[in-house]
Amino acid sequence: MARVSKTKSADGLPEGGEEKGRSLAGTQTLVRGLEIIDAVSLRPLGLPELAESIGLTRSTAHRLAGTLVEHRYLNFVRGMGYSLGPRILELGYLTARQTSLPRVAREHLEQLAARTGDTVHLGVLEDGQALYLDKISGNRRVEISSRIGERQPLRSTGLGKALILDASEAQWREYYDLEARQGRGYDVDLQLWLRRMREYAKNGYAFDLEENEDRIRCVAAPVRDVSGRIVGAISVSSAAQYMDDMRMHGLTFEVRRASEAISSELGYNPGVDGAAAEGGKRRRTASTRD
Repeated sequence: MARVSKTKSADGLPEGGEEKGRSLAGTQTLVRGLEIIDAVSLRPLGLPELAESIGLTRSTAHRLAGTLVEHRYLNFVRGMGYSLGPRILELGYLTARQTSLPRVAREHLEQLAARTGDTVHLGVLEDGQALYLDKISGNRRVEISSRIGERQPLRSTGLGKALILDASEAQWREYYDLEARQGRGYDVDLQLWLRRMREYAKNGYAFDLEENEDRIRCVAAPVRDVSGRIVGAISVSSAAQYMDDMRMHGLTFEVRRASEAISSELGYNPGVDGAAAEGGKRRRTASTRD
């Protein structure tokens, strides 16, 4: 019986006109194209370096990159290599217009409330206060008396502190003093509050230790956008009887996992933003020394 020999394309996939082979080849080509875009996302790459970074022959990398240049997903400048093209910028703008923080966060908030049994909030910084955008009630016997659209102080709420974790120490002082001038009572003095804020900023979460409302505690973490900027925060709140110190520290992993998942959907990549985050830490350190 004669055997049909199967050849392979430059991408290593079978050719021969079969529908399955074409589908696999198309999928592989798409994946390779996306890998090329990822490879040049941080800096321009010449063809040899680009081909090596994603494990392709130079001829295959040149063919795929050329197609991406034709469709404006990449730019090519002789002597510099390939870089991201204007179509990526256009898509980023359209994505930002279509992205709503409450919509993106909703499923993650529901899952967090289901896992913890506690009330979960989503909020943003607006006019020097924490504005609640969403709330998922827990199943505890004690109900948290908050509501969507409500504004809360920054210095005494976990969510409020999480919203300003990237601020400089001078800005922290301003937030603290502003609420003091507005006549809002607070039992935590400035120096203790600043020490706590430094620790919260270092660890990426914040607590409310019954500072805003008697017998109510919460754990909060920031949400970041594609630039690494804090654009919101989420919190888990409950009665103090369900929130001893050990459970609060345990909840930091759950809350941060949820906030990081939301941030990821907003385009945040901690690897890309690492340098900026380190710069923020250095600014806070310098401010502390001053």
